[in-house]
Amino acid sequence: MTTKYETVIGLEVHVQLNTDSKIFCGCSTEFGKEPNENTCPVCLGLPGTLPVLNKKVVDYAIMAGLALNCDIAEYSKFDRKNYFYPDLPKAYQISQFDLPVAENGEIEIETEAGLFNIGVTRVHLEEDAGKLIHEGSIDKSKGSLVDYNRTGVPLIEIVSEPDMRTPAQAKAYLTELKMIMEYLDISDCNMEEGSLRCDANVSLRPVGQEEFGIKAELKNMNSFSAVEKGLEYEVKRQQKLLDEGKKVVQETRTWDESLNKTISMRGKEEAHDYRYFPEPDLVPLEIDAAWKEEMRKEIPELPREKYKRFISELGLPEYDAGVLTGDKDLAVFFEEVLSDYDDPKNLSNWMMGEFLRLLNENGQAPFESGVSPINLAKMLKMIDQDIISGKIAKKVFEKMYNSGSDPETIVEEEGLKQISDQNELENIVDSIIEANPDAVEDVENGKERAIGFLVGQVMKETRGKANPGLVNQMLRDKLMD
Repeated sequence: MTTKYETVIGLEVHVQLNTDSKIFCGCSTEFGKEPNENTCPVCLGLPGTLPVLNKKVVDYAIMAGLALNCDIAEYSKFDRKNYFYPDLPKAYQISQFDLPVAENGEIEIETEAGLFNIGVTRVHLEEDAGKLIHEGSIDKSKGSLVDYNRTGVPLIEIVSEPDMRTPAQAKAYLTELKMIMEYLDISDCNMEEGSLRCDANVSLRPVGQEEFGIKAELKNMNSFSAVEKGLEYEVKRQQKLLDEGKKVVQETRTWDESLNKTISMRGKEEAHDYRYFPEPDLVPLEIDAAWKEEMRKEIPELPREKYKRFISELGLPEYDAGVLTGDKDLAVFFEEVLSDYDDPKNLSNWMMGEFLRLLNENGQAPFESGVSPINLAKMLKMIDQDIISGKIAKKVFEKMYNSGSDPETIVEEEGLKQISDQNELENIVDSIIEANPDAVEDVENGKERAIGFLVGQVMKETRGKANPGLVNQMLRDKLMD
């Protein structure tokens, strides 16, 4: 984006863990309940209450750390992060300060500019705060309501190293991180429901300078495209200030989607003193080798590994592998079909074409449609065996999608079986030849395209049921001898 300055970007990503209950109490984590319905004295911080740690939360944090190639701490503890804000009922948040669950990791990302390794500083556990509902936009609101349902919901915060140099890298990092969490099945990563939230720190420095520039923190970006657009705007804003000889102010800014710009929320001249101290009501965590190994066994093949395997072992193009592994359920569906059908590329074409088209039109996930992996495999075999044509298969597939029926039944009931009997096609081919003398003359004069026209006429006459390969050969035998 700029050759005079180098952009430095670091991301802090909060991931909500998909446990049934909160991190320190038994309240439900279900989204969409009435305001303040999922609360109790513990998560509301009432006097005399004590937190009790949810073990599943720690399991998930260890799995995330391992998947991000982190060192898992043998000894970890919780701390109180003290600050006052209306959505924080205790006036402190139980988090982790100096001894997080995991540290010193990295993940591989890919952009059009190539492959990059992005460092992961730490993965730590903490409880979520409540949600403020503002009267109007956040910068002009005259009042706010607070919903404490989210208070105490378990989070991991994943802090990256400041290794990203472009907004495109930041988007790729977020995309890879989201896929890893989904493959682990520890979060649904639904940004609209707040299950995945991202804050970004961005600064510029002259090319060749080691010292970081003054950074701005971007908050309230609710989509990956918003993160990319917000960073792109912020880089241009800071570059303009520096070019004019002005200083970049350290502050927290928000991305306004309607205005397509970042807006200052508050100044942040110095790091806030959260007065961390060890949480006295929770014992430290001791994560031994057995616990870590137990969690390692729970980790499936991760998206980047699967992507590389689809290319190296299945011979798929990079684009196909990227689309198929970009959605966990799509990848699972693909491999289930592949267990009954041994043409990966042909299967990939169908899944990225007709299947994704219908899924997108209906707003459904792969396993929510009427098409089962076994029935898709059956249909593709019917094409390969010349029982149905590719054109007819599209009709069959759509009926499978909507009805859940198997392809054999649909083909039989609809009379869609391909005509592959030469005797049955003879009269039709002869009538098409007789009805199209100009095309016949073109074929006899060596114009290959005219053959395609005649094949098309036969297919039209048979409503797509004729075997196109057989028709093509019959026409050549009759007209090109």
